[in-house]
Amino acid sequence: MTAITRTGCASPAQAVARDTSSDETLIGRIAGGDQPAMRTLFARHRVPIYRWLLRIVHDETLAEDLLSDVFLDVWRKAAAFEGRSSVSTWLLAIARHKALSARRGRSDAELDARIATTLVDPADDPEAALQKKNRSELLRNSLAELSPEHGEVIDLVYYHGKSVKEVADIVGIGEATVKTRMFYARRKLADLVAAA
Repeated sequence: MTAITRTGCASPAQAVARDTSSDETLIGRIAGGDQPAMRTLFARHRVPIYRWLLRIVHDETLAEDLLSDVFLDVWRKAAAFEGRSSVSTWLLAIARHKALSARRGRSDAELDARIATTLVDPADDPEAALQKKNRSELLRNSLAELSPEHGEVIDLVYYHGKSVKEVADIVGIGEATVKTRMFYARRKLADLVAAA
C-alpha cells in the first residue's frame, strides 16, 4: 500500500517512482512546466548521463556540474525536442556538447595522447602485472588507451546500447564514419589486449 501524505496524495518521491510514462511523454509534460515529469526523467537518466560525462571530462565534480546543466537545458528547451531521435540520444548529445565545451575551456588541459604514451608507468611492477591479467581490468586499461574518438564510439555502442545511427546523431558524424571508427577501435583493442 502506498503511503499517503496528509493531503491525501502520494509524496513527490513516490509519484516519481510510479511514473511509467514514456520519455517522449515526459518531455511533452516538461515543456508544459511539469516538475514531477522533470524529476522522473532525471531519475531515469542521471546515472548513465553522469557516467558518460565522467568518461569525457575525467573529473567527478565537473561531471556533476555538467549533469545539472544538461537537465537545466532539458527544462528550458523541452518544447524544442522534435522527436527525430530517442530522448536518451538527445540527452547524450546535449551532454557530449557540454562536456566537450567544458574540456576545451579547462585551463589544466590534459596531456596530449601522444605525449602520454611516451611516459613510463612506475606502477608496472610484477604485482601490478599480475593484477592486469584480470580480464575486466585489462579491458578497462585497454579502453583508456584508445583515442577519444574511438573510445567515445565504443562507449556509446557497448555501454549505452546505442545504434550506429544514434551514435552518428550524438557525435555529429556520418554513419559510415561511426562504422569505420568501430572497426579500428575493435582492432586496436584486440592488439592492446594481446600485447598485455
